[in-house]
Amino acid sequence: MKHHLEFELNGHPVSAEINPSQSLLSLLRDEFELTGAKEGCGEGECGACTVMVDGLAINACIFPAMEASGCRVETVEGLAGTDGILHPLQQVFVEYGAVQCGFCTPGMVMSAKALLDAETSPDENQIRTAIEGNLCRCTGYKQIVDAIQAAAEKMR
Repeated sequence: MKHHLEFELNGHPVSAEINPSQSLLSLLRDEFELTGAKEGCGEGECGACTVMVDGLAINACIFPAMEASGCRVETVEGLAGTDGILHPLQQVFVEYGAVQCGFCTPGMVMSAKALLDAETSPDENQIRTAIEGNLCRCTGYKQIVDAIQAAAEKMR
């Protein structure tokens, strides 16, 4: 039996008919064709599926879509301006070489955005804590941490 769901997605009201067991990740990818968030592990361990719900970074692969009812959901696709100008976080990820294969990047960016929305001047430990649920097999995290620090400066 399908359920009706309404929420805000990247600043726009949306609705969908969903199965009660559907994850937010499958809803975003299959219904709304937003493929930035990736399914890596499917168990909420790797962070490739990270999106924000009401300002909090969550693992969309294990977050029930029904829980998004009435919420504000943000994905990496919602960060760049309508004119194509990248969000400061996206721009510094490019500038600092924090993007390698790119698989973890959308989730990493969304975890960083949740941090920077809550803390405008995070120290390195706060940054590392914020991204500890996001696994990267390419960069060794230094470029990512440096990029997030640079984004914090740009966004202040």
